Amino acid sequence: MVQKIWAIVVKFFTSDGKFSFVKVGTQLVVLVALVLGLVAFVGNNKTVTLNVDGKVSSVQTFGGTVGQVVKAANLELQSSDRITPAADSHVRDGSIINVNLAKAVKVSLDGAERTISTTSPTVEGLVTELGVASASELSVPKDAQLAVSGSFVSISTPKSVSIVADGKADKTTTTAANVGQLLADAGIALGASDRVSQPGNAPVVNDMVIKVSRVDVSQTAEAAEAVPFETLTTEDAGLTAGEKKVTQAGVAGTINKSFKLVLVDGREASRTLVSQTVSAQPVTEKITLGTKPKPKPAAQAGANTGVGAPAMMNEAMWDKIAQCESTGNWSINNGNGYYGGLQFDIRTWLGAGGGTYAPNASLATKAQQIDIANRVYAQRGLQPWGCGWAASS
Repeated sequence: MVQKIWAIVVKFFTSDGKFSFVKVGTQLVVLVALVLGLVAFVGNNKTVTLNVDGKVSSVQTFGGTVGQVVKAANLELQSSDRITPAADSHVRDGSIINVNLAKAVKVSLDGAERTISTTSPTVEGLVTELGVASASELSVPKDAQLAVSGSFVSISTPKSVSIVADGKADKTTTTAANVGQLLADAGIALGASDRVSQPGNAPVVNDMVIKVSRVDVSQTAEAAEAVPFETLTTEDAGLTAGEKKVTQAGVAGTINKSFKLVLVDGREASRTLVSQTVSAQPVTEKITLGTKPKPKPAAQAGANTGVGAPAMMNEAMWDKIAQCESTGNWSINNGNGYYGGLQFDIRTWLGAGGGTYAPNASLATKAQQIDIANRVYAQRGLQPWGCGWAASS
């Protein structure tokens, strides 16, 4: 533009170097137009700062609105992108335009995964949008930039947990993502055989209780146990039946056993037999049992002695009396104090010698009862029997 103005000024002079008013008049109109154009050019050209997700650049533009400036910068915006000031806002020289592109970020929040749409340029802004505790554990730094796609952020919020290990119960607050990391952070090292109430990859949740059981499989134990002896029985006709004689005492043997122990927190949980050795053999017990028949036992009180009665005298008479006294039932005992076919009371029976036969008449034979009845009859006649009259009928 300046070169064009200078060229016009040169034309004010003639070829011989003299000033020409005619030329001046003609070119003055052109000069004014050029000057006005230069002023318009300078007035419309602006320097604008464009900040796209933290990446700042300076843009020379003739655009009058934010949307025109962004378009001139070859920046294609989506409806979900955020731009400030608004796209229809006017811009001036020195204006600042902030653009936050929409991003699809995969977020794992305490083990639960989902995809979040955000216009925040950094991880810190995303965490703020989610409203999680600022003390949360992040898989990437807070100032890390988020890409439009493909970003992944794992967030573990603070949780209150209890750890029971080595005889102690501790309550703590943690942002560990899983049980394995929690135990490592707490300085709890696990042995190869130790047991944990939750798997190492289990996500940590609020109010979780994790128990660590120390398992020791290095211990062994020895034990001696008795081995039962056998019993050998033989019969001997020289001994009475039921008689028992120990001819050799039995002796229990001894077996030594070795066990592998499993201790859980210092207490025996199980034992497995590894080996066993018999250190003393058992001695068989020998018993002899008699087979000789036993002698018949003497008569016991309350039973018929088996003593034979003499030949029955006056049998017909006594049959008639017995029929009247007891309907002929020689073993009757009706509980009224009188016994047998002839209804002896105990005093009369024993007084006449019936005790040699049986304790009472109901336990004696008919012949034995008639024998005692004849003895009483010889002394007292039929007076003791109320049915004595039947003898003469």
